[in-house]
Amino acid sequence: MRGLLACASTLARRATAPARVRHLAGAAEAAEAELKKTALYDFHVAHGGKMVPFAGWSMPIQYRDSIMDSTVNCRANGGLFDVAHMCGLSLRGRDAIPFLESLVIADVAALRDGTGTLTVFTNDKGGAIDDSVVTKVTDHHIYLVVNAGCRDKDLAHIEEHMEAFNKKGGDVKWHIHDERSLLALQGPLAAPTLQLLTKEDLSKMYFSDFKLIDINGYSCFLTRTGYTGEDGFEISVPSENAVDLAKAILEKSEGKVRLTGLGARDSLRLEAGLCLYGNDMEQHITPVEAGLSWAIGKRRKSEGGFLGADVILKQLQEGPKIRRVGMITQGPPARSHSELVSSSGESIGEVTSGGFSPCLKKNIAMGYVKSGMHKAGTEFKVVVRGKSYDAVVTKMPFVPTKYYRPS
Repeated sequence: MRGLLACASTLARRATAPARVRHLAGAAEAAEAELKKTALYDFHVAHGGKMVPFAGWSMPIQYRDSIMDSTVNCRANGGLFDVAHMCGLSLRGRDAIPFLESLVIADVAALRDGTGTLTVFTNDKGGAIDDSVVTKVTDHHIYLVVNAGCRDKDLAHIEEHMEAFNKKGGDVKWHIHDERSLLALQGPLAAPTLQLLTKEDLSKMYFSDFKLIDINGYSCFLTRTGYTGEDGFEISVPSENAVDLAKAILEKSEGKVRLTGLGARDSLRLEAGLCLYGNDMEQHITPVEAGLSWAIGKRRKSEGGFLGADVILKQLQEGPKIRRVGMITQGPPARSHSELVSSSGESIGEVTSGGFSPCLKKNIAMGYVKSGMHKAGTEFKVVVRGKSYDAVVTKMPFVPTKYYRPS
C-alpha cells in the first residue's frame, strides 16, 4: 500500500502534530483525489471522529479519546471499527477452489465448510501481492476480504487469471460486495455484546468460523476473526443497516465498547505482531521471509501449484536470506525504514513498523534482518534520526493473543 495509502502509524504521528500542520497536510492530500465515504461517515463525524485520507477513503483515525486510551480500552473492554473500506468478494462455481488455489498459498480445499484462514496472494516471483482472510463457505462458494489499498491491483489480478481459467473450461465467477459494509467488533466484550443481538449461540463459534446469520434483524456474514489479537468478529452487513447495527452494538455494551479508529487499530495489530501490507509485506517479500510459512498448507508445500511456488518451496528447503522479527527498542520509537545495524556497524536490515506500545508502555517494532540475526535475544542497534539506540529481537506477539478456540 506504500504510495497508495499512508499507513496508520504515519497517520497517528500526524494526529499528534501541531493543528496547523495537520490541517495543511490533510488538505493537500484531500485535494489530490475526492475521497470515498463509508456508510458510517456521518456517524463518525457526529461522534467526534477525526477524519483522515486512507487508501482513497475518508476514515476516522481516532475519536474524542486518545489513541493510547482507545487501544487500552479495546483490550480491556472492546472496540468497534469501521473497516468498510476493505473489499469483500465471493467466488462461486464448481471450480472456485482450484481457481483460488492457483493464486494463493492456502490449502483451501482442506478447510471445513464455514471455516477460514489467513492466506497470501503471490506473484510469479513468490512475492506477496496482498494478504487476505479466505473462507470456504461451501465447496462452490469462497468468501474473502482484501485490503483497501490493494483493491484495484487485487481485482485486476484475480479478473485476469479468472478470464484465462474460464477460457480453458473452468467454472468460476465472482461478486464484489460493494452493497455491504464491514464492521470489526474486537475485545473481551465482543462476544457477550453481540450475543444480545442474535439468536445464534456464539459460544459454539470458534476463531476463523464463518456463518450467515441474522444480527439485530439484518442478514449478516459473521466471521470470528479480526486484526487486533483479541477475540472478536468481522460483520458484513447490508450498508443500509450499518449505522443501526453500530448504534445497537454500542448501546448493548452500555458504553464499554467504544468506536475505535485507525490509530488504535495500528497499535493493536503491531502489539499482536501482525503484518500491515505495504509496510511489513510487499511484492518483493515472500511469505517465508515474512514468517508466514505456517499459512502454506501441507499439501501446497508438496504439490505447489500457485504462482511463485518454485521460489517459495526452495526457501522452505534452504531457508530465506532475510526474516521478519519483532524487537524491543530504546530511545525514540523506531519508525518504518529505520536502519538496523550490527555492533560492528554493518547494515543488517530495517524496521517496517514501529511505535510506542500503549499496553506494554515500551517501544516495539517489526522489521527484516539477515538470517542468523533473527533469533530471540539477538542484540543490535536501530538508527533513529541519525543516532543509534539499543534493540533486541523479541518473540511475537508482543501482547498475548486471546483468540477463541475450543478448550
